[in-house]
Amino acid sequence: MNNIILISCVKKKLSYKAKAKELYISPLFKYNLRYAQSLNPDKIFILSAKYGLTNLEDSFEPYNETLNDMSRDKNKLWAEKVIKQLSKKTNIKKDLFLFLAGERYRKYLLPHLSHYKIPLQGLGIGKQLKYLKKRVSNE
Repeated sequence: MNNIILISCVKKKLSYKAKAKELYISPLFKYNLRYAQSLNPDKIFILSAKYGLTNLEDSFEPYNETLNDMSRDKNKLWAEKVIKQLSKKTNIKKDLFLFLAGERYRKYLLPHLSHYKIPLQGLGIGKQLKYLKKRVSNE
């Protein structure tokens, strides 16, 4: 069983093409990434509203898409795409997936995954940041 961390993309981005791990510049994303790296997982991916499953080293131009603006049907299609991408890079039945992503990014993925954790579930952004800062500062 591998440990896989999935981090959602965020609205705040650089204004130029960059690697995914650098493109997203909100404090929440940065702390999510630092926290994810501190856990030494087997893999970390970003859940991009535009591209689906992305690697940290993938480069993109900035974009303005979010699952928050997608209809339920489009959100389901996005999730199907991500599950196909995940199936090529992970074992969705055996691996453990840790979500650092909101409800809209998880909702239609979870039924396809056998093992997952959602450590920030139910926390507002302020409480998520507090949780992450505490854990990252204790590295």
